[in-house]
Amino acid sequence: MSNLPAHIRKKLSAVSTATLCTALFKRGLRNQFIQDVHPVDAKPYNMVGEAFTLRYIPAREDLNPITVFEDPAHPQRKAVEECPPDAVMVMDSRGNPRAASAGGILVSRLMMRGVAGIVTDGGFRDSPDIGNLTIPAYHRRPSAPTNLVHHQAVDLNVPIACGEVPVWPGDVIVGDAEGVVVIPAGIAEEVANEAEQMTGRCHVNLL
Repeated sequence: MSNLPAHIRKKLSAVSTATLCTALFKRGLRNQFIQDVHPVDAKPYNMVGEAFTLRYIPAREDLNPITVFEDPAHPQRKAVEECPPDAVMVMDSRGNPRAASAGGILVSRLMMRGVAGIVTDGGFRDSPDIGNLTIPAYHRRPSAPTNLVHHQAVDLNVPIACGEVPVWPGDVIVGDAEGVVVIPAGIAEEVANEAEQMTGRCHVNLL
Protein backbone atom coordinates (compact mmCIF):
# COMPACT_ATOMS: atom_id res chain seq x y z
CA MET A 1 0.00 0.00 0.00
CA SER A 2 1.43 3.36 -1.05
CA ASN A 3 1.80 6.08 1.58
CA LEU A 4 1.91 8.76 -1.13
CA PRO A 5 -1.45 10.58 -1.20
CA ALA A 6 -3.20 10.61 -4.56
CA HIS A 7 -3.33 14.42 -4.74
CA ILE A 8 0.46 14.68 -4.35
CA ARG A 9 1.02 11.94 -6.93
CA LYS A 10 -1.25 13.81 -9.35
CA LYS A 11 0.64 17.09 -8.92
CA LEU A 12 4.02 15.40 -9.39
CA SER A 13 2.71 13.70 -12.52
CA ALA A 14 2.21 17.10 -14.17
CA VAL A 15 5.52 18.89 -13.46
CA SER A 16 9.03 18.51 -14.87
CA THR A 17 12.08 17.22 -13.06
CA ALA A 18 13.74 20.56 -13.89
CA THR A 19 11.03 22.46 -12.00
CA LEU A 20 11.28 20.04 -9.08
CA CYS A 21 15.05 20.55 -8.94
CA THR A 22 14.50 24.31 -8.69
CA ALA A 23 12.04 23.84 -5.81
CA LEU A 24 14.51 21.53 -4.06
CA PHE A 25 17.40 23.93 -4.63
CA LYS A 26 15.42 26.65 -2.86
CA ARG A 27 15.39 24.35 0.16
CA GLY A 28 19.14 23.83 0.08
CA LEU A 29 19.07 20.45 -1.68
CA ARG A 30 21.54 20.56 -4.56
CA ASN A 31 22.16 16.89 -5.27
CA GLN A 32 18.78 15.32 -6.02
CA PHE A 33 18.92 14.68 -9.79
CA ILE A 34 20.32 11.22 -10.51
CA GLN A 35 23.37 11.62 -12.74
CA ASP A 36 23.96 9.80 -16.04
CA VAL A 37 20.63 7.95 -15.92
CA HIS A 38 18.27 8.17 -18.88
CA PRO A 39 14.95 6.64 -19.94
CA VAL A 40 15.26 3.40 -21.89
CA ASP A 41 12.37 4.78 -23.93
CA ALA A 42 10.83 8.11 -22.91
CA LYS A 43 7.17 7.83 -21.96
CA PRO A 44 4.53 10.57 -22.43
CA TYR A 45 3.83 10.49 -18.69
CA ASN A 46 5.83 10.94 -15.50
CA MET A 47 6.99 8.10 -13.32
CA VAL A 48 5.96 8.85 -9.71
CA GLY A 49 6.28 6.61 -6.68
CA GLU A 50 7.97 5.94 -3.38
CA ALA A 51 11.43 4.39 -3.46
CA PHE A 52 11.93 0.70 -2.78
CA THR A 53 15.66 0.07 -2.92
CA LEU A 54 18.06 -2.71 -3.87
CA ARG A 55 21.81 -2.53 -3.23
CA TYR A 56 24.51 -4.31 -5.19
CA ILE A 57 28.17 -4.75 -4.26
CA PRO A 58 31.02 -6.07 -6.45
CA ALA A 59 30.45 -9.76 -7.08
CA ARG A 60 32.61 -12.39 -5.42
CA GLU A 61 32.68 -15.55 -7.49
CA ASP A 62 32.59 -18.10 -4.66
CA LEU A 63 29.46 -16.48 -3.19
CA ASN A 64 27.71 -15.55 -6.42
CA PRO A 65 27.49 -18.54 -8.82
CA ILE A 66 24.64 -18.67 -11.30
CA THR A 67 22.83 -21.16 -9.07
CA VAL A 68 21.99 -18.38 -6.57
CA PHE A 69 19.03 -17.43 -8.76
CA GLU A 70 17.42 -20.79 -7.93
CA ASP A 71 16.90 -19.54 -4.37
CA PRO A 72 13.56 -17.68 -3.91
CA ALA A 73 15.22 -15.79 -1.05
CA HIS A 74 17.87 -14.29 -3.34
CA PRO A 75 17.79 -10.50 -2.73
CA GLN A 76 17.09 -9.63 -6.36
CA ARG A 77 14.20 -12.11 -6.59
CA LYS A 78 12.83 -10.96 -3.24
CA ALA A 79 13.04 -7.31 -4.32
CA VAL A 80 11.02 -8.00 -7.47
CA GLU A 81 8.33 -9.82 -5.47
CA GLU A 82 8.26 -7.41 -2.50
CA CYS A 83 8.43 -4.05 -4.27
CA PRO A 84 4.95 -2.63 -3.57
CA PRO A 85 2.49 -1.62 -6.30
CA ASP A 86 2.84 2.09 -7.19
CA ALA A 87 6.42 2.16 -5.81
CA VAL A 88 9.59 2.75 -7.84
CA MET A 89 12.40 0.21 -7.55
CA VAL A 90 15.71 2.07 -7.30
CA MET A 91 18.94 0.10 -7.63
CA ASP A 92 22.44 1.00 -6.52
CA SER A 93 24.63 -0.66 -9.12
CA ARG A 94 27.65 1.48 -8.21
CA GLY A 95 27.38 3.36 -11.50
CA ASN A 96 28.63 0.24 -13.27
CA PRO A 97 26.76 -0.69 -16.47
CA ARG A 98 29.14 -3.49 -17.51
CA ALA A 99 26.62 -6.08 -16.33
CA ALA A 100 22.86 -5.91 -16.25
CA SER A 101 21.03 -4.83 -13.10
CA ALA A 102 17.93 -6.58 -14.47
CA GLY A 103 16.47 -7.79 -17.75
CA GLY A 104 13.22 -7.95 -19.63
CA ILE A 105 11.70 -10.81 -17.61
CA LEU A 106 12.18 -9.15 -14.23
CA VAL A 107 11.04 -5.74 -15.44
CA SER A 108 7.96 -7.35 -17.02
CA ARG A 109 7.22 -9.00 -13.68
CA LEU A 110 7.44 -5.63 -11.91
CA MET A 111 5.07 -4.13 -14.48
CA MET A 112 2.56 -6.96 -14.00
CA ARG A 113 2.70 -6.41 -10.24
CA GLY A 114 1.76 -2.74 -10.68
CA VAL A 115 5.12 -1.18 -9.86
CA ALA A 116 5.36 2.44 -11.05
CA GLY A 117 8.89 2.28 -12.49
CA ILE A 118 12.47 1.07 -12.16
CA VAL A 119 15.76 2.99 -11.96
CA THR A 120 19.39 1.84 -11.95
CA ASP A 121 22.68 3.67 -12.24
CA GLY A 122 23.93 0.59 -14.06
CA GLY A 123 22.32 -0.91 -17.14
CA PHE A 124 19.59 -3.25 -18.32
CA ARG A 125 19.83 -6.20 -20.66
CA ASP A 126 16.99 -6.70 -23.16
CA SER A 127 16.66 -2.92 -23.31
CA PRO A 128 14.70 -2.94 -26.62
CA ASP A 129 12.10 -5.21 -24.99
CA ILE A 130 12.03 -3.09 -21.83
CA GLY A 131 11.55 0.04 -23.93
CA ASN A 132 8.40 -1.50 -25.43
CA LEU A 133 6.84 -2.05 -22.01
CA THR A 134 4.52 0.51 -20.43
CA ILE A 135 6.53 0.66 -17.19
CA PRO A 136 9.02 3.59 -17.15
CA ALA A 137 12.60 2.35 -16.89
CA TYR A 138 15.80 4.38 -16.46
CA HIS A 139 19.41 3.25 -16.75
CA ARG A 140 22.88 4.44 -17.68
CA ARG A 141 23.21 2.41 -20.88
CA PRO A 142 22.34 -1.06 -22.21
CA SER A 143 24.16 -4.07 -20.73
CA ALA A 144 24.26 -7.61 -22.05
CA PRO A 145 25.78 -9.97 -19.44
CA THR A 146 23.95 -11.19 -16.37
CA ASN A 147 24.54 -9.17 -13.24
CA LEU A 148 26.45 -12.11 -11.77
CA VAL A 149 29.48 -10.99 -13.77
CA HIS A 150 30.03 -7.81 -11.77
CA HIS A 151 27.18 -7.33 -9.29
CA GLN A 152 26.01 -9.17 -6.19
CA ALA A 153 22.65 -8.18 -4.69
CA VAL A 154 22.93 -7.97 -0.92
CA ASP A 155 20.33 -5.63 0.62
CA LEU A 156 16.82 -4.47 -0.08
CA ASN A 157 14.96 -1.45 1.18
CA VAL A 158 17.98 0.18 2.84
CA PRO A 159 19.52 3.62 2.18
CA ILE A 160 21.53 3.54 -1.06
CA ALA A 161 23.28 5.80 -3.53
CA CYS A 162 22.03 5.88 -7.12
CA GLY A 163 23.87 8.05 -9.62
CA GLU A 164 25.66 9.87 -6.76
CA VAL A 165 22.33 10.73 -5.09
CA PRO A 166 21.37 9.36 -1.65
CA VAL A 167 18.05 7.52 -1.71
CA TRP A 168 16.16 6.43 1.40
CA PRO A 169 13.27 3.98 1.24
CA GLY A 170 10.07 5.99 0.99
CA ASP A 171 11.66 8.98 -0.76
CA VAL A 172 9.49 10.16 -3.63
CA ILE A 173 10.92 9.41 -7.07
CA VAL A 174 9.84 11.37 -10.15
CA GLY A 175 11.04 10.63 -13.66
CA ASP A 176 10.32 12.34 -16.98
CA ALA A 177 11.88 12.35 -20.45
CA GLU A 178 14.99 14.10 -19.08
CA GLY A 179 15.75 11.95 -16.05
CA VAL A 180 14.99 11.18 -12.43
CA VAL A 181 14.81 13.34 -9.29
CA VAL A 182 14.65 12.21 -5.65
CA ILE A 183 12.42 14.16 -3.24
CA PRO A 184 12.79 13.57 0.51
CA ALA A 185 9.50 12.13 1.75
CA GLY A 186 9.03 14.77 4.45
CA ILE A 187 8.87 17.66 1.99
CA ALA A 188 7.16 15.95 -0.95
CA GLU A 189 3.88 17.81 -0.54
CA GLU A 190 5.37 21.29 -0.26
CA VAL A 191 7.71 20.65 -3.18
CA ALA A 192 4.79 19.35 -5.27
CA ASN A 193 2.72 22.41 -4.41
CA GLU A 194 5.48 24.85 -5.32
CA ALA A 195 6.35 23.02 -8.54
CA GLU A 196 2.68 23.11 -9.56
CA GLN A 197 2.53 26.86 -8.88
CA MET A 198 5.77 27.48 -10.79
CA THR A 199 4.45 25.50 -13.76
CA GLY A 200 1.15 27.40 -13.71
CA ARG A 201 2.90 30.79 -13.61
CA CYS A 202 5.10 29.79 -16.52
CA HIS A 203 2.07 28.82 -18.64
CA VAL A 204 0.32 32.11 -17.82
CA ASN A 205 3.40 34.13 -18.78
CA LEU A 206 3.52 32.38 -22.14
CA LEU A 207 -0.04 33.40 -23.04
